[in-house]
Amino acid sequence: MAVRPSLSPKLPHSLLIAALAAAAALPLAALGQKAPPAMLVAPMMGLDPCWVPVTGAAAQQADTAAMIRSCNPSEGSAGPLVEQTLAGLLPANGRSRSFELGYTLNVPLLTLFTKQGEQWKLNPVFIEHIARTVRDTKRPVIVYLFSTHFSQSAPIEKALAADPANLGWTPKGPLGEGVYYSAPIYNWTFADTDNGITRRRVEAAQAVLDALCRLEPAARERIRGVTLLGELHHLFPDFEAGMGFDRPYLVTDYSATSKQNFRAFLRQRFGTIEKLNQAVGAGWKSFDAVEPPSKNIRSEPLKGYTEHIDSFAHGFIPITGWAFDPKATTARPGHVRILLNGQRVARIAIDQSRQDVLAALPQLGSANVGWRYDLDFRKLPYGLHRIEVLLEDGANKPILLASRQVAIMDRQQSTPKPQPQAQGPATRPLDAGTRAHVDVPADLSSYFYNPLVPLWHEFRGQQVVDYLLKFNGALKSCLDATVPRFTHQIIPFTNPGWDHTKFAIEASLKKLPGVGMGVSLYGEPTYGTSFSDWLRRNRPGPYGITEFHPLKTLAPAELGKVFRTHARQGAQFLSFFMEPRWNGHRTSRHINLFSLDPENKAYGSDKLYEGVRAVLADPKAAAGLPLLPAPAPAPAAVRRPVAPAVTAPLVPAPAR
Repeated sequence: MAVRPSLSPKLPHSLLIAALAAAAALPLAALGQKAPPAMLVAPMMGLDPCWVPVTGAAAQQADTAAMIRSCNPSEGSAGPLVEQTLAGLLPANGRSRSFELGYTLNVPLLTLFTKQGEQWKLNPVFIEHIARTVRDTKRPVIVYLFSTHFSQSAPIEKALAADPANLGWTPKGPLGEGVYYSAPIYNWTFADTDNGITRRRVEAAQAVLDALCRLEPAARERIRGVTLLGELHHLFPDFEAGMGFDRPYLVTDYSATSKQNFRAFLRQRFGTIEKLNQAVGAGWKSFDAVEPPSKNIRSEPLKGYTEHIDSFAHGFIPITGWAFDPKATTARPGHVRILLNGQRVARIAIDQSRQDVLAALPQLGSANVGWRYDLDFRKLPYGLHRIEVLLEDGANKPILLASRQVAIMDRQQSTPKPQPQAQGPATRPLDAGTRAHVDVPADLSSYFYNPLVPLWHEFRGQQVVDYLLKFNGALKSCLDATVPRFTHQIIPFTNPGWDHTKFAIEASLKKLPGVGMGVSLYGEPTYGTSFSDWLRRNRPGPYGITEFHPLKTLAPAELGKVFRTHARQGAQFLSFFMEPRWNGHRTSRHINLFSLDPENKAYGSDKLYEGVRAVLADPKAAAGLPLLPAPAPAPAAVRRPVAPAVTAPLVPAPAR
C-alpha cells in the first residue's frame, strides 16, 4: 500500500501553511494581452512555531526570540517565518526563470473557534493573524481553507462530534471517532448541509475571506488561488487499513436524509417505480419502499436480492497484484496478460505504485511493480470461470503467475457449473527467480451482481460533488472575480490495492462549475503516465497539485522535467510539505514524513529538496536537461565544532 501524509496539525490553533505555460503562435504581449504567470511552486509549511515555539538547543541555534517577536498574535504574523523558510529554496531577491515560488497557507477552519461561556465564537485574533501573514509575505499564495475528517486538534471538534447529525452513517449507525496512526479521525457527514459542521465550516471560511478582502489591493493580488476543505470522500471504519477488499463492506452514508435523497435520485432517473423495478429486478410498490443496498448475501439474511452489497456487487472483479520485471523501464514497462476461460481479455502494463512491496523487498529498487485490471462480469454466464495471469518474458514463453477459479452466482445461489475452456497459450511455471504475486481474486471466490449497486455508488459520488458545490457557493468575497477556487482531492484509483468504490470520489474529479480540480499526487502519478493518461481521457481543465511527493529520489533534471510536464498539462500550482525554518534551522518539533527537507531522508526527501532548489535556480534543471557537476568547494576555514541541533525523530506517517 502506498503512503500518505496526515494533514492534521498537532497543536491547537495551528496555522499551517499558475497558469499554463502553453506555446502560442504569437507572444501574448504582441497581441496586447498580459502573459499568464508561470506555474506556481507553493510549498506548505507548518506554522506551529508561531504559537508554541520550540525550546532547547534548536531554539538557541535558530535564535527563535526574534521569530517569537515577529509572530506577536496581536500585531505580528507568520510572514517572516514563511519568508525565512522559502529563502532556503530561493531568496526573496532571487528570480526563477521557469517557475514562481510562493507558498500555501493552511488555515485549519475549526481551530478558529474558541468557547466563550456556552457558545463557540470565532477568535478574531487568529483570523487577523492569517490576513497579516498574507500582507507581510511578499510572495504569491494559495489559501487552503482546511476542514476534513482529519482532526485539527480543535476543541470544538468534540462538541460537534457529539451530535449524530454531524456524522456519516454506515448501515450500523453513526460512524464515531476513529484513529489514523494515533491521530483522531472525525467522520463528518456531507450527505446533508443542514448541520453544525457545515455551518461552522462556512462561518469560519467566510470570516477568513472577509479578512483577506480588508487587505490592501497589492496584498490581495498575491492570492493566486483558494483550495476548499481538503480531501472529501465517503468514509468507512478502520480508515487506517480498510481501503482494500478484505474488510466487511461498510461505507457511508445511510442516514435518514441520505436514504430519502437516494429515493429522490431514483425517482428523477426512472420516473416511475415500474421502470426502476424492471431495471433492477425488484418488486417495490413505491419509491418510498426502496432501501439502499446494505447487506452481504454471504453472511446476512436479505429481504430481497437488491439489499446485497460488497466490493464487487457493482459488477467488476479487480484482478490485481505485482510483478518485478528486471528488464522493464519507466518508458517500456513490463506487461501481464489476463486470460478468461483460456482467451485473452487484456494486456496490462506493470507500472502502478506498490510502496508496500518496495518496503518488503527494497532490493527491487522500484515501487512501480503494481498492476490491475477490472473484469466486467455483469454479462458473463453464471458458473465457474477460470482467470489466468501471465507475465510476459520477451520471446520466451510467458510465466503463469496464477490460475484462479471464480464463481459468477445467480440470485438463487445455484451450484455454479464449470464453463467451457479454450486452449490458451503455452506457458512455463513460476520459478524461484521470479518475484511476483496475484493478490485478488482468491481462488473459488464468489461474485454477485446487484444492478442497484451502481446506482447507489453513482448517487454517493454525486453527494461528494453536491457538497463541494454547495460549500463553494456559500462563500462570497471580493476575490471571486479574479481568484480561482480548487478542490483538494485524492485519486484512489491509481492505487491498485484500494477499493475505490468505498471513496466514491471520481465524479468530483470531473470539470465542475465554478471550482477547478485540485489533486494530491504521490508516487508514480507524479512522474509516470497514469495521471497524464487520465487527464487526457477526462479533460478536467486547469488543475492544481495540492500535495506532491514522488516517493523516490529524482535528479534535478528529472524533477525539472516533471514540473514542466505538469505545467504543460495545465497545472496552475504545485504544493508539497516543508518544515518551517528560521535562520536556516528547523523550528518544528517533528518532521512530517513527506516534508521536502534537508534533514528528512525518507523517500529521498532531502535530495528532492535540493532538486527543487536546483530547478528554481538553474534553467537547465528546469528544462529537464542534465546538469554539469558543481565545482569543487574551496577548503573551508577551520572552525570550533558546534554542538548539533536536537533533531526530533521522524513521525510515523499513515499509509495512503
